[in-house]
Amino acid sequence: MERYALELAHKTSIHAITNQTPAIQEKGWNRKFPQDSLRKDLVEIHPTAGRFKGILDKARNNGIRCMEDSFAYAKDKWDKSNATSDFKVGDLVLVSTTNFNNIKGYKNLKDSFSGTFVIKALHGENAIEVELSEELRNRNPKFPVSLVKPYKSSDSEKFPLRNKVPQNIPPIESSGTRKKTKVLKARKLRTNKVSKYLVRYSDTACEDEW
Repeated sequence: MERYALELAHKTSIHAITNQTPAIQEKGWNRKFPQDSLRKDLVEIHPTAGRFKGILDKARNNGIRCMEDSFAYAKDKWDKSNATSDFKVGDLVLVSTTNFNNIKGYKNLKDSFSGTFVIKALHGENAIEVELSEELRNRNPKFPVSLVKPYKSSDSEKFPLRNKVPQNIPPIESSGTRKKTKVLKARKLRTNKVSKYLVRYSDTACEDEW
């Protein structure tokens, strides 16, 4: 009964664009409601007809609420993914490499964004044009704002405690010959019949080696 009421409510609802019901467009006539078959001068109606009308009204109200919720969800999702950009001509930006196929190297190891590039022109609120480098000269310089993010340079005044990490350069081994002081172990390889010895050098910085 409820499924029939939902179908009837859909078929007899006027469309916002066509200003007609789906039943009129498909068959050329609207199906009659139970109250259409009742006499207008009657005070009381049959209980079955009253229950059916209640189900029909509930289904119609539920359908209207679902449509309003879906429209609100779609609008909210669109507004979040299509926010108005604040880019200006001359700004430095980074461009997403999602659609870049001509970058050398492995695809999984390439950077998520490439740049920096200077904005040369604005095309409405949803696209910009940048000055590409020589490597990307064959690409279209126009990009949607969804694939662009502003470049933020490191500022020593804003981050005074940011220091460069000193690099620990390992000592360079001397090219001269090292003096062996002691043989610790010996072993013989069966495949090549070669004997190897674990020796220790006089220089304490050198490790034991075969």
